[in-house]
Amino acid sequence: MYVRVVRFTDVSAERVEELLARIRESDGPPPGVPSTGLTILFDDSQGTAVVLQQFATAEDMDAGAKVMAAMDPSQTPGTRASVDVCEVKLELSA
Repeated sequence: MYVRVVRFTDVSAERVEELLARIRESDGPPPGVPSTGLTILFDDSQGTAVVLQQFATAEDMDAGAKVMAAMDPSQTPGTRASVDVCEVKLELSA
C-alpha cells in the first residue's frame, strides 16, 4: 500500500465541514484518482489538517497525485504546506 500525505495550513472548521460535505455527496474519489482510502485529520487549535490518501500501487499514487496537484485551491482544506509520498512498511491496529 502507498499513502500520499498532504499537510495543510490556514484551515478553518468551516472549510473542513464544506470539504466533508462534498466528499459525502460524491460517488467516490475525483475522476482520475484511483485511491483506495482517505483519512482526514484536523487540528482546530492550530488550523492545520493532514490528508492521507491511500493507493494500491506507486503508479496509482502518481496518477492520483497529478490530478490532486492540479486541483483548484478552493477544493482543498487550506494552503498546501507539504506533500510526502510513502510506501506503508508497517500498519498495526489494536
